Amino acid sequence: MALSIKQAAPAAGVQWMRDAFRLFMRRPLPFAGMFVSFLLVALLATLVPLVGGIAMLMALPLLTLGFMLASRAALDDLPVHPGLFIEPLRGDAGTRRALLTLCMSYAVATVLIMSLSEWIDGGSFERLQQLMAKGDEGRAEMEAILANPNFTWGLVTRFGLAALLSVPFWHAPALVYWQRQGVGQALFSSTLALWRCKGAFLMYSLAWVAVIAVFGAVAGLVFSLFNARQLAGLIAMPAGLMFSTVFYVSLWYTYQGCFSTTPASPTPLPSP
Repeated sequence: MALSIKQAAPAAGVQWMRDAFRLFMRRPLPFAGMFVSFLLVALLATLVPLVGGIAMLMALPLLTLGFMLASRAALDDLPVHPGLFIEPLRGDAGTRRALLTLCMSYAVATVLIMSLSEWIDGGSFERLQQLMAKGDEGRAEMEAILANPNFTWGLVTRFGLAALLSVPFWHAPALVYWQRQGVGQALFSSTLALWRCKGAFLMYSLAWVAVIAVFGAVAGLVFSLFNARQLAGLIAMPAGLMFSTVFYVSLWYTYQGCFSTTPASPTPLPSP
């Protein structure tokens, strides 16, 4: 059947997040294991200069597709495991070639964004990260960096372009894998889907911001009541792991919410 784009209601964005939390709670350890496995591989890759970093950037589209496969498997009561990350590459040669092209395109675009941002801020973003790792030792230099307008513009460029880049690549891996679309058509279809469902994605984003903000406020209040604010950092890592994993689980629901294979009311995708 022809692929069609749905006109998702704004409230659907909140439902995507809720469904992701419910599915995560059905298989918390396997889902978390998948994410931790990817992080470990990413850590090992950073030990290889230049090549390792590029390889991990290329792997990010496979990360999103792997979690979509995992979410679908969990819904069908099938095993959830890290092997799903490379499952898409075991298909036919045409699909594999399109996925690898998509991965390379994402890596190149990300490197260009990072290079442009570093040129704008003069490398101050990387320097700030180094100073934050040292603690209070470089506080004066940190304050100087934060007060520099070039740092602000570099930050806006970095995160603004990264957000724009995520739009065409949001659904593109799934469209290449399941719908056998070409790279250009998948990028176009993903962009069009996010535009038509922009209200749902706005609510989806706001829901995530609200959940994380409320969690942080409640955790801070609880630790303050017990006069143990210094222990708040102990839950930051597991909480970050959980929220990150649930976010990737939710990608399957955003894909289902935007596309339909039934030839009913949604409008068929136009050719780019």
